[in-house]
Amino acid sequence: MRKKSTVLVALAASFFASASTAQNSVPAQPPTSTPLTSQEREAAIKQFETTRDNFLKSISGLSEKQWTFKPAPDRWSVAEVAEHITVSESTLGGLVQQKIMQSPATPQKRDQVKGKDEMILQRVPDRSHKAQAPEFLRPTGRWATESELTKAFEDARAANIQYISTTSDDLRDHFFDHPAFGTLDGYQWLLLISAHSARHTEQIEEVKADPNFPKQ
Repeated sequence: MRKKSTVLVALAASFFASASTAQNSVPAQPPTSTPLTSQEREAAIKQFETTRDNFLKSISGLSEKQWTFKPAPDRWSVAEVAEHITVSESTLGGLVQQKIMQSPATPQKRDQVKGKDEMILQRVPDRSHKAQAPEFLRPTGRWATESELTKAFEDARAANIQYISTTSDDLRDHFFDHPAFGTLDGYQWLLLISAHSARHTEQIEEVKADPNFPKQ
């Protein structure tokens, strides 16, 4: 299980099955405040800005035929992948702020997540391991046009960057289990958002590299 990069299946399992049980069963700890270090904050912002720019570049200047082209009936178009990225951006951001950070602080778990920052950044974008998106994150044509989708993504990404830039939350002391990666802290779940968009930006590039992709 741990060899599969199943971030979306993990989200579905964690968000709906574990949110109201595993974390809420932990005894409350005395209030603490351990905000991110400047290095952690800057590293996360850089990840979010880089993956944002790469995604927006990958969908820029496409014609309607290119936007909706499907390499095969069972594969997503650029439009569908972009919708999935955009929906996941706000959903995962909500998971961090509304679920993980509302759980009791359990700093004794810090040893369980050592070394996982880099693991997330390496393994989540790795498309050698495929995964099925849960139903609620699959594309359904939520946005009528590319420009509407782009604005929705930019707004969600800006909100996440703003949170990272300004929060004093003790992200390193709040935890949520991930079926593939085990226990992750709030900061690592944020990194996962960025890594997830990188994974699917690569998927967009795969669609564009298809020999039948429209020339214009």
